[in-house]
Amino acid sequence: MIVVFTGNGKGKTTATIGQMLRAVGQKKRTIMFQFIKGPWISGEHKFLDRHKTLKGKFEIHRGGKGFVGILGDKLPFAVHKKAAQNTLKLASAAIKSNKWDIVALDEINVAVSLGLIKEADVLRVIKNESQKMIIVLSGRGAPAGFIKRADLATEMKEIKHPFNKGKKAEVGFEW
Repeated sequence: MIVVFTGNGKGKTTATIGQMLRAVGQKKRTIMFQFIKGPWISGEHKFLDRHKTLKGKFEIHRGGKGFVGILGDKLPFAVHKKAAQNTLKLASAAIKSNKWDIVALDEINVAVSLGLIKEADVLRVIKNESQKMIIVLSGRGAPAGFIKRADLATEMKEIKHPFNKGKKAEVGFEW
């Protein structure tokens, strides 16, 4: 099954992690590859650092170098592009391994919209997924090809957000 979580509203990564946690509760194995989020340590990474017994059952791999061109990013675009392409290779290997029940590609939609990776390359990677595997594609601006290929697509719609009033991201809620 291919699942897409997209839209401008908050909750795409959170929904993905929730699905992964639910699967782990049912003795499934889950892995997430993060395409944009950078080296900072978010709550989910701290959780996994404290729960090493989840290795091989619930994993998150940060492949991104941070937000591209915003929030003080000074890295060359080529660095972000190479990181995204390397992360897609790792995700492809995980999908082909058939070791995982859920493979989540977090912020892949954004990586495609920024031109870090090509939509066609992602579609090729997910083309032959195991019938028992769930692949989640998350992030704002899901390409039409992802929506068309999806078995389930959900759009998170922003109605109201504290950021619009100048409030910064809150620890433990947004990261």
